[in-house]
Amino acid sequence: MEQVDTLIHARWLIPVEPDNTVLEHHSLAIKNGRIQAILATDEARRRYQGTVELDLDEHALIPGLINAHTHAAMSLFRGLADDLPLMEWLNNHIWPAEGAWVSPEFVHDGTQLAMAEMLRGGTTCFNDMYFFPDETARAVDAAQMRAAVGMILIDFPTAWASNAQEYIDKGLALHDHYKAHPLINTLFAPHAPYTVSDGPLEHMRMLADQLNIAVHMHVHETAFEVREAENKLGERPLARLEKLGLLTPQLLAVHMTQLSDDEIAACARAGVSVIHCPESNLKLASGFCPVHQLMSAGVNVALGTDGAASNNDLDMFSEMRTAALLAKAVAGDASALPAAAALRMATLNGAKALCIDDDTGSLQPGKSADITAVRLGDIETQPLYHPISQLVYATGRDKVSDVWVAGRHLLKQRALTSLNETELKAKAAAWQQKIRKYD
Repeated sequence: MEQVDTLIHARWLIPVEPDNTVLEHHSLAIKNGRIQAILATDEARRRYQGTVELDLDEHALIPGLINAHTHAAMSLFRGLADDLPLMEWLNNHIWPAEGAWVSPEFVHDGTQLAMAEMLRGGTTCFNDMYFFPDETARAVDAAQMRAAVGMILIDFPTAWASNAQEYIDKGLALHDHYKAHPLINTLFAPHAPYTVSDGPLEHMRMLADQLNIAVHMHVHETAFEVREAENKLGERPLARLEKLGLLTPQLLAVHMTQLSDDEIAACARAGVSVIHCPESNLKLASGFCPVHQLMSAGVNVALGTDGAASNNDLDMFSEMRTAALLAKAVAGDASALPAAAALRMATLNGAKALCIDDDTGSLQPGKSADITAVRLGDIETQPLYHPISQLVYATGRDKVSDVWVAGRHLLKQRALTSLNETELKAKAAAWQQKIRKYD
């Protein structure tokens, strides 16, 4: 028998590719952090012996979920300024709070809290945009999670940098430090068209082309943003980005709630990925991303939660369900976004957007063992006819029992193994006491 590190026998295995596939009574073998084999359980028991062997006879194994847009450290602002329009929320509450509190310690502690929440919800990878990305990366490295860490760029000074050139210089230093890391990628993260001027964007685009790395940016988030750009600059933000050479397969355009048919076609031609954040958009009344139109045009659409300050959670199961339901309502078509497509948005589409789909996003031999086990045997998921539909429409993140990243067992029967839950709760309480005085 061949020896492997971990052998998992599951009731269902949902690889995501091929699309809409459910394998019953299958097993997954992990060796050296990668998927060694996927095969019928009877055959797996004959061929493999695992140093660790698990029988998950009420569980579905799925690829680890990918949160394609968030601001992890903002978990410490969860619930700080609810029920407000986006610009009022930003200008009068969030940006002042960031000015008062954002520091290396804040980002490190907030990122740890966010990672704990994400791992317990089945998320194995997140794409982050925030200040002090070096602290984000340090926290990710220690927790052994997977992440794309944004090299933030914004025109105005913050605690992280005083001008656009300093943002870029610090970002490049971060890129150089982590360019060989197996779990951490870096990408440019200009905040939005209305907060970054042409000069820094052109410089950043040149560097992104040279380094062959992605650009992660809020784009067309609200009607107000688009209207202001038209009034001040005489053109819509996407048109401006296209003139600057930023509409490419490297662009991850987040939100995209205000799109014309011509803009959808332009994104499809350019190979732009759209990151859909349905719950944040609903909470801030930002508008509706035309997911069905985008996907019908061939645009890769992935899912993100946004930050916990505007959602207010980092729950990708909830995001999948909301995305599927909202797409049907917006399109006026109950078949607009089936459950399998929603699961693909939360896994393989996110990996494609981040250019890591050769390594993660689906369960395939040779790929990294980024795996989430979901218990489907409880009363809330009975009876069970179609496992993928059950995952999207009837399952919550509380059903996630186990999570592996690159073969490391980071959540074991709901218990975190690389983060200390007691310490994180104490840190969160300490930050609450400080921040509430300001609020």
